[in-house]
Amino acid sequence: MADEPLDIGEDAGPTPYDFLLSALGACTVMTLEMYAQRKLWPLTGVEIRLSTYKVYARDCEDCSSEAGARVDIIERQITLEGDLSIEQRARLLEIADKCPVHRTLTSEVKIRTTLGADTVSAS
Repeated sequence: MADEPLDIGEDAGPTPYDFLLSALGACTVMTLEMYAQRKLWPLTGVEIRLSTYKVYARDCEDCSSEAGARVDIIERQITLEGDLSIEQRARLLEIADKCPVHRTLTSEVKIRTTLGADTVSAS
């Protein structure tokens, strides 16, 4: 169940953006854990903190959209647990950007919408 905060919903569940961030967080953790296991690195835990907000492109130093356009910003903070070297931590930070959900969110996305066959037609 998804819902919106009390000002526009009943706050009965996570927002759609909460689910989006959950997908990114889960994918990031799984990607890092699989990579560390493959390398036999001593990664003992991963914590991901995510938040999202919108800004105008003109207020974003590293955004390339039109000045009046709005840009979605997702901030991801990763905490790595275990006796990892500085080099291993740096490599895991690079690997985080390679998780499939991250790649989807940073690529060009097209959503094609159709009506299902069981949709009631208007007469």
